[in-house]
Amino acid sequence: MRTTLRISRAAAVFTAIGALALTGCSDDGGGGKDKSDKSSEGGKGNSSSVVLPKLDGEKLSVAAVWTGAEQANFVKVLKEFENRTGATVTFVPAQDPIVNFLGTKIAGGQPPDVAMIPQVGAIQQAAQKKWAKPVGAEAKAQLAKNYSKVWQDLGAVDGTQYGVYFKAANKSLIWYNAKAFENAGASEPKTWKDFLATAETVSASGVTPVSVGGADGWTLTDWFENIYLSQAGPEKYDQLAQHKIKWTDPSVKDALTTLAQLFGKPSLIAGGADGALQTEFPASVTQTFTGGDQPKAAMVYEGDFVAVNIAQTKAKIGTDAKVFPFPAVGAESPVVTGGDAAVALKDGKGAQALLTWLASTDAAKIMAEQGGFISPNKALDAAAYPNEVQRTMAKALVAAGDAVRFDMSDQAPQSFGGTPGKGEWKTLQDFLKNPKDIAGTQAKLESDAAKAYKS
Repeated sequence: MRTTLRISRAAAVFTAIGALALTGCSDDGGGGKDKSDKSSEGGKGNSSSVVLPKLDGEKLSVAAVWTGAEQANFVKVLKEFENRTGATVTFVPAQDPIVNFLGTKIAGGQPPDVAMIPQVGAIQQAAQKKWAKPVGAEAKAQLAKNYSKVWQDLGAVDGTQYGVYFKAANKSLIWYNAKAFENAGASEPKTWKDFLATAETVSASGVTPVSVGGADGWTLTDWFENIYLSQAGPEKYDQLAQHKIKWTDPSVKDALTTLAQLFGKPSLIAGGADGALQTEFPASVTQTFTGGDQPKAAMVYEGDFVAVNIAQTKAKIGTDAKVFPFPAVGAESPVVTGGDAAVALKDGKGAQALLTWLASTDAAKIMAEQGGFISPNKALDAAAYPNEVQRTMAKALVAAGDAVRFDMSDQAPQSFGGTPGKGEWKTLQDFLKNPKDIAGTQAKLESDAAKAYKS
């Protein structure tokens, strides 16, 4: 659920998202087994986009940090792989930081065959440690057919392909409780100034405006990155992501100052800073869409995958739960995405077949139909998505082509950008607690970044 994307050409598409009413689900289907696919076990009417080998009796494992509905949806993708190949695939729940989790498994002689890695920096580490196995010819062919060059490059290290990006996520969306907005007489804001004004309007109606999942540090990096990308621009963003400018740069001060306009007003955040720091991401969503006319918050920021968590409530997307683009701090609204890449950690026919499957349109279609998911696979028919909001976001992602930038924290060494209780995650949690200490926050971020980028 963590990674960043700039879609300048498609940004205008998102200005209409909040006005879209979601339509019903698209056709059912378990991924389209087809008789013409020699490895498939039957199927009716759908043509297969990929040929897989027979793997009868082979046992494989896939590790990922996904939980709940997201995990259950991914298991459906793995089940179809089992149907087509005869293999047995076990899902292995992983923990953040995933490099540490995989290191323990590898040291114990039991690495999973494939790991879903949510950070570019972690893929690079896995390759440098020689854990990752290069992508085979069949999977490369699927990537060449189905993916823009940028998504291939993001999974490559020093010219060698290691990762197959299965999932992307637009992380520049603010979801809101439609009833709370209606009761407050609030409208969807387009700029940061308007967003703060809307928050005050909602607060005056008796509902706390913003839910923040501060117990998960990655949500705070996403808040910062959206503001920084919109305010400082993509060139500065690239420089900071590569640590070519320091975190003590004035542009970082500006972004933190902007973020402090929200974090520095406890009355605007559900539970105040202390409450936010005890709220994990899933709860930050569900508390926004439960409680009838008195939810714990009226808005929650995060990506398209929020739909999965909303589905755990009685709220209906498009009527009870609506969405608008992250407000523009600078000239344009930012567009930020997350991504997860499949990386083989074992040699063998089975692991490579899994990579080939996950790079295919058939696999993407199964996951897309479940909702709460966007694929970077440009060959996937947008009709596979269950509602108009997700179709719009997916089309914009594909239309962006190579105009993408990954999440800053996910590009960083994991010790800085992806470890609970350390680096950027911890420092921004401390900032949420004390948003007046901008200089101290910058100094700590720079100190941790300098160490991480040298190691």
